Amino acid sequence: MRERFWERLSLGELNKREWEALCDGCGQCCLLREVEPNAVTVFGVACELLDIEAARCRDYARRLEKVPSCHRLTPANVPRYDWLPKTCAYRLLHHGKPLPSWHPLLAGGRDKMRKKGITVSHYALPCEEVPRRHLKRHVVERWPLVSRASQKK
Repeated sequence: MRERFWERLSLGELNKREWEALCDGCGQCCLLREVEPNAVTVFGVACELLDIEAARCRDYARRLEKVPSCHRLTPANVPRYDWLPKTCAYRLLHHGKPLPSWHPLLAGGRDKMRKKGITVSHYALPCEEVPRRHLKRHVVERWPLVSRASQKK
């Protein structure tokens, strides 16, 4: 990887290894969510492929086949994912903001982010344990979405 690539290159200029290294592995994007026209509701319930303790996908290579609601981020589509966590490196860099000091690329590992409670490991439940009808009992966060039409103005 190129030295401090995240400070010098746009998302579109990154190679595959650099792109993947940007992911801090928090697992927040692997939580179940409802994306409505004006709001996002995030539940403390993990996708069936998420290894909650490690906060990593169990089958990253085939996740899109196995989980229809899974998303493949690309430099071109990052702006459409306004439901990504505010700490997401892809989102931060897209908006020209720096990585947080706990990010593994700066901290040298995931220990600092785990201590800060950034990963879902300490609260997420496996989806097999939560019936869909009980999802509303596990709301972690809900926020309004700014309409894309108003963002273009």
